[in-house]
Amino acid sequence: MIARLDSDSPRFLSALQSLGEFPEQDQIQIRASVADILEDVRVRGDEALVELTNRFDGRSVSDMAALSIGQDQLLEAYESIDELVRDALIESADRVREYHEHQKASMVSGDGWRYTDNMGNHLGQNIRPMSRVGIYAPGGKASYPSTVIMTAIPAQVAGVNEMILCVPSPGGELNPTLLAAAHLCGIEQVFSLGGAQAIAAMAFGTEAVPKVDKIVGPGNIYVATAKEMVFGKVGIDMIAGPSEVVIVADDSADPKWVIQDMFAQAEHDEMAQAIVISPSEKLLEVIAQQLPIKLAQQKRQPIISEAISSRGALIKVKDLNEAFEIVNKIAPEHLQLAIDAPEVWLPNVHHAGAVFLGVDTAEVVGDYTAGPSHVLPTSGTARFASPLGVYDFQTRTSIIQCSREGAVKLSRAAAILASEEGLYAHAESALARVKG
Repeated sequence: MIARLDSDSPRFLSALQSLGEFPEQDQIQIRASVADILEDVRVRGDEALVELTNRFDGRSVSDMAALSIGQDQLLEAYESIDELVRDALIESADRVREYHEHQKASMVSGDGWRYTDNMGNHLGQNIRPMSRVGIYAPGGKASYPSTVIMTAIPAQVAGVNEMILCVPSPGGELNPTLLAAAHLCGIEQVFSLGGAQAIAAMAFGTEAVPKVDKIVGPGNIYVATAKEMVFGKVGIDMIAGPSEVVIVADDSADPKWVIQDMFAQAEHDEMAQAIVISPSEKLLEVIAQQLPIKLAQQKRQPIISEAISSRGALIKVKDLNEAFEIVNKIAPEHLQLAIDAPEVWLPNVHHAGAVFLGVDTAEVVGDYTAGPSHVLPTSGTARFASPLGVYDFQTRTSIIQCSREGAVKLSRAAAILASEEGLYAHAESALARVKG
């Protein structure tokens, strides 16, 4: 039921690559559908949002007032949820806030930085928070209150003044814990909008939904495609694909734990991915034998089964050095090191969204309570992208102030380079400062 790969096989690299591929024709059709939705919302605004929400979410609302969720409803949800759930939300929010306060302090603190060079020129940057950020939280097959915390709190810590939340509500059903999380995070406006139309609303702005500076948060393939297509009109955090975990394990790992960690990732959706890499043939064999037995006990068995059989893999390697070579090729969203002395091997990790060290550290704590945001680069993009953080909600403005001496010296060199590029007005502008 799960692919078995061996690094010694001559077809190993092509088999490994195929694990990360998606049908091209599906992507072409999705882009065409998303383009139609974006244009419809751009042109017709709220009217289109109402029609699209009724069509895709099985609603029957007549105007945007029915899709706007007020602060009273958020507070009611916060007060109505189970006390244990509310306490868990508070603990998650407190830990995410603490982590990102540390992150902010480790960056250049304050409003920016300055220095003066040996000619008396003043140089530096101003650092400012964005004014308005849009958050998308999934609400389809699974509703994720944790996503609200993991996106809104880093924005808050960065100093963002206004946050807009869009969450789909198929059939009009809203998760009260998600609304409670929105209340806890101080989100000003919440709309029961989903899919590409929600992204369009936040990107272009409508009469009811304000235009934002940046859109963050994960979603399905339609949401991810819409974010990609509106980039440039607004900022985005990343193009998030299906969730994924790579578990590097040796004989110190408990196979039952490894299997459960695979299932925890695979239950997200049918396109999620769980891969185990190990030099231990014994461990891999036990996992392969136990998978079907443990799978039958899972509440989300159909989703897990599809994900494991279509995109999962057990990979046999010669040793841990080869395991980390493969890890860096995959550049996974989540990487668990269920091995002895994981800290010793951490320098071998070059590309991963988040690393979980040791057999006691389950990836699931990163989803909820560890502190770092669980919005992470997927589909190999950890080679160039980073976890969502304070830095994603700030802009930087370069500051240059020339002294008299610096104006002469820097302008003279600038004029020479401008002339070389055939930009003669540039050169004259610089030389005006030289001539005085």
